[in-house]
Amino acid sequence: MTLLIGAVTLTGCTSAAGAGADDRVAPAATVTALTTGFARLQAGLDGSAGLAIAPVGGRSVLRLGDWTTGAAWSTIKVPLAVAALRNRPGEERDDAEAAITVSDNDAAERLWLSLGDAGQAANAVQSVLREGGDETTVVQQYPFGETSWALTDQVRFAAHLPCLPQAGPVVGLMDSIDPGQSWGLGGLPRVSFKGGWGPDDRTGAYLARQFGLVPTLTGTVAVAVAAQPKSGSFDDAVTMLNQMTALLEKYVSDLYGGLCRS
Repeated sequence: MTLLIGAVTLTGCTSAAGAGADDRVAPAATVTALTTGFARLQAGLDGSAGLAIAPVGGRSVLRLGDWTTGAAWSTIKVPLAVAALRNRPGEERDDAEAAITVSDNDAAERLWLSLGDAGQAANAVQSVLREGGDETTVVQQYPFGETSWALTDQVRFAAHLPCLPQAGPVVGLMDSIDPGQSWGLGGLPRVSFKGGWGPDDRTGAYLARQFGLVPTLTGTVAVAVAAQPKSGSFDDAVTMLNQMTALLEKYVSDLYGGLCRS
């Protein structure tokens, strides 16, 4: 079931990990305040922006803003690293670390090649997405970073990520992102996250996006953010992500976090 109110979408889905203690994203008053705050923020942004929140292990998704889908860019390296470490855990650790912590593209390419030919690699990464509750994303064979990944699908995957078998090492790497890439969600305390950014092939305009796991008083929430400024500037995209994160931080303590359950 999906409920659309203005720029807000509330979605219910079945959790593969098991629901948290409270499957709502936040109390109604907090949802209203966050929705109002985001609407005011977006009115002053010169571009498209999106924010999605889901409790770990739960079913609900709160989406705000007008940005809905686009290239995954380096955020696809998270399910890629999970697939590669499952396939060859002792051999791919260094490349997984480089691909996640400093977003090394050559390391990510080696992880991809370790999974077989392009079709096999795409299927392996897509299988991780399906296991994580993303039922719709189709992983592009090449370049895999240009896979279209909807914000709601990404946050749903993030909400399942810490509950997936053998995903712990990758989540651990998301705790150690290079400081030079710690904008946006990276400014939150104790966050595990990964960013991705790149220019449109036709226009050269940048999209910047991130997803991560944020601790709350009641557990952990998954968050996904994306920004696509009209200027096309990467710096402007980062500024927009910083502004969205600053708004989110005001309400983190009121969000309903969740836990992985068998």
